[in-house]
Amino acid sequence: MKRLKTSLESEANPNEEYTDLEGFVGYNLKRAYVIVSQDFRQTLGDEGLAPRVFSALALIIQFPRITQSDLARKLGIERSGLVAIIDDLERRGYVSREPVLSDRRVQALAPTEAGKAACLQAQEAVKAHEAQLLSCLTAQETQTLIRLLRKIRSLED
Repeated sequence: MKRLKTSLESEANPNEEYTDLEGFVGYNLKRAYVIVSQDFRQTLGDEGLAPRVFSALALIIQFPRITQSDLARKLGIERSGLVAIIDDLERRGYVSREPVLSDRRVQALAPTEAGKAACLQAQEAVKAHEAQLLSCLTAQETQTLIRLLRKIRSLED
């Protein structure tokens, strides 16, 4: 399959009234996300944890007995979107749902020993994945990138 040239590789855009997408932060963030998430999935394999599932498990371990609402907030997703993630983790035996004694309608999430072990294993793979993926950046550039992304994330409600 023939690869299309990007606007940076091709001659100047003949239609000057339209802005080149390469100049938009959102476009570049999305393109970078696609690269990172595809490499992440390849690193962890078909049976591995998807990025959202890995993030959820890591947060459940970091904040044992976190409620589903609080976890959804920390992940920046709708609570309804969290159900499939928790179902996946529960099916794998990585978390359990437990009632909150002060409010039986609310469920807290607790990691299992298998979940902790799986998360540690995945963390090592993710560290290696990021080191390889970001090898084009210096350590200082990587820290700057993280700092700038956190600055953008600070705009969350």
